[in-house]
Amino acid sequence: MNEFTGRTVIITGAAGNLGRATADAFARRGARLALVDLDLDALRSAQEAIPEGSDSAVFATDLMDPSAVSKMADGIKARFGGIHVLANIAGGFAMGPALHETTDAQWDHMMDLNARTVFNCCRAVVPALLETGGGRIINVSARAANRGSGHMAPYCASKAAVITLTESLSEELKHRRINVNCIMPGTIDTPQNRAAMPDGDFDSWVPLDALADVILFLASDAARGVTGAAVPVYGRS
Repeated sequence: MNEFTGRTVIITGAAGNLGRATADAFARRGARLALVDLDLDALRSAQEAIPEGSDSAVFATDLMDPSAVSKMADGIKARFGGIHVLANIAGGFAMGPALHETTDAQWDHMMDLNARTVFNCCRAVVPALLETGGGRIINVSARAANRGSGHMAPYCASKAAVITLTESLSEELKHRRINVNCIMPGTIDTPQNRAAMPDGDFDSWVPLDALADVILFLASDAARGVTGAAVPVYGRS
């Protein structure tokens, strides 16, 4: 199937585990890929890993810098023309101290990494989606957004902000042919998580390709009636 042939897909966090899996899945369905991450060498490695013959380009960008994100969006338009899908996969996790011992820097880092990057990218890319005549935005929240956990307050709050941002943006854009949704992964099966939790039940964790499949669904015409949703993807975790 080449259902995304002729469509340009922006993938942020493209050098990470989920970014790579998502890029591979979109490439196999004919999409043109704009791969975005901070580290240029890591981006080039990710680009080399996608199926041969795919139309792709890399854009090393600090997603916490609004001017850099704006420049990125302009560069993608210049390279590919119209933009059709924005997959906001960039983000991160960190445990921390108790909330009363959390520093401003620790709080700001999680909010910037998980919420501000989504805000910056949506603000920069939505005008291009409107010019194209519509499109899809898929954000990544987390199961932890549903309930606060000890020593994770900044992370939980930042992922909850992603859900609220998704809902608000969906309300603004639902009559302009732009669908905005997010996924909420459970524990993802990555090498880093296996190293951090060696006694975990790996078979119950969410495979990367399963998450990528949900992102592709939300970007597809099959999900044309879905907007403003926060989709749980927990596997059996």
